[in-house]
Amino acid sequence: MSLRRAVAAPFRQRGVDRMNESEFVVELSLDRDWFSPDQAKRLVDTATGEGLLDRDGDDVVAAFDVGGVDIPDDFVPDESVVQERSVFERVLDAVVDVGVEKQTAVADINRLQADLGLTIEAAAVLYARRQGLDVTDLAERARGEL
Repeated sequence: MSLRRAVAAPFRQRGVDRMNESEFVVELSLDRDWFSPDQAKRLVDTATGEGLLDRDGDDVVAAFDVGGVDIPDDFVPDESVVQERSVFERVLDAVVDVGVEKQTAVADINRLQADLGLTIEAAAVLYARRQGLDVTDLAERARGEL
């Protein structure tokens, strides 16, 4: 997932899992030239909302193992990563991250939705659970959106 890669890159560059938020923004905007400073700030908000970052005073802290993220040398994130994603998109990314082909997952989720008469979010959560993923936080969010 490119949001995870974009968040991991500054931490991996410095070999840390915590850094000052302004340094994180500078790394993404000025040093890497991936985003404008405003977009980098929105990325922090999006990543925090999705549980990838925690805020601790003026610092941002990686809430996942940044060393376990593959970041290709030619990686450049798409600007869409600064937008908050739906529950469906987040669950789909989690499923793809564990090795399920995206096209297969979408087809299976659509089938569940049609067969069981569920919302797309509920079908995605059910599918993820059947894949052995813990998506409790996203399930709660999906339920809250009903």
